[in-house]
Amino acid sequence: MTDAPDPLDTLDDAIAAEAFRRLVRHLRHRHDAQNIELMGLAGFCRNCLADWIRDYGYPGDKAEARALIHGMAQDEWKASRQSPATEEQLARMEASLKRNAPDLR
Repeated sequence: MTDAPDPLDTLDDAIAAEAFRRLVRHLRHRHDAQNIELMGLAGFCRNCLADWIRDYGYPGDKAEARALIHGMAQDEWKASRQSPATEEQLARMEASLKRNAPDLR
């Protein structure tokens, strides 16, 4: 780890916000990319994004944050877009989560 400032911190907040919104809209459109697959590959998913916005001050509860990110209530999302996770997907997710940095703030 270095003490050098992260250039990402110089990114204008308005640009960062628009990029975040584009990411969320992309994930809403690409519901074929299951949360379990995102977790297995990248160690985060739509639910993580909902948790992160709450970490940074979103005033809604967990269900409201997830509805905001999913574009619908989580129960509706699960019923219409989520397929059951396989044992292999769960194992990949667990291995991937072990690789996550403890805190990227």
